[in-house]
Amino acid sequence: MGRVTTVADVGYDAPASLLAGYGLELRLVDDDAPIPGSFWGEPEAGVVGMCVYVRQDTPVHSLLHETCHIICMDSERRRDLNRDAGGDDLEEAAVCYLQVILADELEGVGRATIMADMDAWGYSFRLGSTARWFAEDADDARGWLLEAALLDNMGHPEFGLRK
Repeated sequence: MGRVTTVADVGYDAPASLLAGYGLELRLVDDDAPIPGSFWGEPEAGVVGMCVYVRQDTPVHSLLHETCHIICMDSERRRDLNRDAGGDDLEEAAVCYLQVILADELEGVGRATIMADMDAWGYSFRLGSTARWFAEDADDARGWLLEAALLDNMGHPEFGLRK
């Protein structure tokens, strides 16, 4: 994996503010501490309930991905969330799509950076890159987000959780 954008690169305040807009909490753990709720293990973000846990070395794409899992899951799954977000393939695609959209909400990140970071980490899409998938093969994910009222018709985030 190549060098990717981390929480240390963007700081805590901007992502914390973004999550707060959804009623979620970002919790920063010590650099040498285990990350609660991390599915992939350190330094990847973790989720427990309405909280996303990160360290300074956590990749921003991981922070956004786990945040988007919380946003995209229904309230029943969210209530019991601890580490494994679950969901089906289409929801996973919607999570990936939304994390690209939300990257634009973080100054100094943006979708081009997050897509390059996703590719560097090893996300795989049928068309070979996150950018090609997003531009050419993600209509189903966008449709899912529209139907769930998580994006508006212009493709902007609605800043609400799926019901």
